[in-house]
Amino acid sequence: MSKSNASPEKIISFYEQPQVETELIPVGAGVPMGIERVSHQKIGIGGAYGSWGASYDNKALIELLRQHFGEAFTDEDCMDLSQLGFVNRQHVPDLSPEEHIELEVQVGARFLQAAMAANGWQPEEVEGVLIGMTLPVTDDYTEQIARAAGIPESAVKVSIHKACDGSMGALHLLLNPDLPVHQQMKRNLAQELAGKKVLVGGIEGLSRFVQKSYDKSALQLFGNGAGIIGVVPGQNIKFLVGEAHEAFDDAGVLEVSMYYPHSRQRVAGQSLIEVSEAGTNHFRVAGLMHEPEDGSPVVMAGPMGMVKLFVRTGVQVVQKVYNQYQSLMEEKGTPREITVAIVHHANIKINNLLAKRLEDAGIQLPMPWVLSEFGNVSAASNMIAFLRKLPSINPGDHILFDGFGAGTYYDAFAVSLGQG
Repeated sequence: MSKSNASPEKIISFYEQPQVETELIPVGAGVPMGIERVSHQKIGIGGAYGSWGASYDNKALIELLRQHFGEAFTDEDCMDLSQLGFVNRQHVPDLSPEEHIELEVQVGARFLQAAMAANGWQPEEVEGVLIGMTLPVTDDYTEQIARAAGIPESAVKVSIHKACDGSMGALHLLLNPDLPVHQQMKRNLAQELAGKKVLVGGIEGLSRFVQKSYDKSALQLFGNGAGIIGVVPGQNIKFLVGEAHEAFDDAGVLEVSMYYPHSRQRVAGQSLIEVSEAGTNHFRVAGLMHEPEDGSPVVMAGPMGMVKLFVRTGVQVVQKVYNQYQSLMEEKGTPREITVAIVHHANIKINNLLAKRLEDAGIQLPMPWVLSEFGNVSAASNMIAFLRKLPSINPGDHILFDGFGAGTYYDAFAVSLGQG
């Protein structure tokens, strides 16, 4: 499935699409939610993705922003969102803090349950839950949704706060035993969870976050989204090569408040990532962010600033991983090519420029744009994109995952899918 070739006026709201199951979550006056399940039996991977909150097309969004900003929002502030790849996104209504927690716990539990159903798993079979999220609604969110989904307390829970890179950081941590973060955790989860049933993904209630913001770009770009997949490391997905990279955003091109515990200290020569125990069998992997000085949730330099922030280093990281992949294939004597690259959907101009710069370096990777109905959903975007491409992937195909986000954090890695 690829919606990147459809003209904007032909893309309908996610909730109106035929395979999407919708319901009204009984919080406040009721919050709409939609989930689509995807399964690939030959590969052995299934999952679920979707969104929650009222759906706004680009025209309706502008009216919402005029209500939010009043006369301060002018025609000059309107972004050409369709040219950035976005046609719809979902926003929740004003809710109390308690209602926000209730809503997002219900939402998270439903995504975990739908992902388990897509894989044919029972809750008691799940031994790990790794969730990437930029701005948790509560510190013990991963614990709460796992419990609400019926997953045993003995399952390992990991919350990964690396902004838009969160879900890729989670999947990379699960698959690559050589990542330094395992030493910080004092447990090598890639080894510990090999061959076991694990739920991995990203859940992002970003409209709750940007409601408090007066950054006009952020309010137009971000929305709610989630994507969860079922992984059995070493069986339905096999790690090939990968790289985790940090390049702190000193200039503050994308400033984000950290709504999670972190010392906020930078130590020369040390990682910006801190690992802590967040609860019973629950770990937090938290990345340092460049925070807004005025305490606002997010401050953006604008789309061109995002291009400069992500593309240059992003190309270098992907190029390094691609070269590692080529060396591995030569070593094995089995020349192969990457079937598709699953790239974070920040906006289509960033992704197109990333592809162009890689092509200039002699690397051609298909990078389909498939998230027009969600807005930028941060850590959820890679997982949604993967699930949308999953039906067209064959067993044994090699896939490149490319995550990047504020901070700035990068996780790029290649995998083989299924038993091939």
